[in-house]
Amino acid sequence: MSKLRLLFIKEAQASYISHLDLLRTFQRAFPRTELDIKHSQGYHPHPIISIVLPLPVGQSSDCELLDFEVTQDTDGSGIAEKLNTGMPSGLRVLDCYPAVRPVRELTYLRADLTLEYDNGVPENAAARLTELLGRQELVIQKRTKRKDLADVDIAPMIKDFSFTEGEGVVTGTVTVLAQNPGLNPQLLEKAVERYLPELTPDFLRVRRRAILDAEGRDFR
Repeated sequence: MSKLRLLFIKEAQASYISHLDLLRTFQRAFPRTELDIKHSQGYHPHPIISIVLPLPVGQSSDCELLDFEVTQDTDGSGIAEKLNTGMPSGLRVLDCYPAVRPVRELTYLRADLTLEYDNGVPENAAARLTELLGRQELVIQKRTKRKDLADVDIAPMIKDFSFTEGEGVVTGTVTVLAQNPGLNPQLLEKAVERYLPELTPDFLRVRRRAILDAEGRDFR
């Protein structure tokens, strides 16, 4: 028996595939690998697969991970190529390898932000955003697991950041806590809306670039 991990890209049209539909997409693709995927027990067995740190709908990523188990002994060689033969546009498996590191070692995620402004970038936007994210306290309203709204200070969840102004956009890179607790980079827009409403973008794009361990190394 082997526990394997997929590294894959999710972008373009695929960024709008929900978490459950993404799992179903991989479940339909696995027969191409000729692997015997481990299934749950009971009356309605299903493949045991899990996506590490599921990506919010609408965001894209270069570093998504999916864990699964097979009954054979294998190191995953050739699996990525077989899966890619039938993947929908915007999904591409980069690698398949033994899942050695436990998910609890995943600590940070790094994402690129693109803040788009239809009427031009507000004056000194990059500098003001840098000052905002550097504050000791950034309280936003965030939904809890019970679907209630609660005030949450996200400042301790932000590790580092940078912003640059361009033509009609501000681009940035942020590193935030990934779990326990984790911060969805999209929620930084709520901090902008609350503290600097005049800098609220007309549209915000988020692309996950890396997931990291506590030492800042790529988590694989």
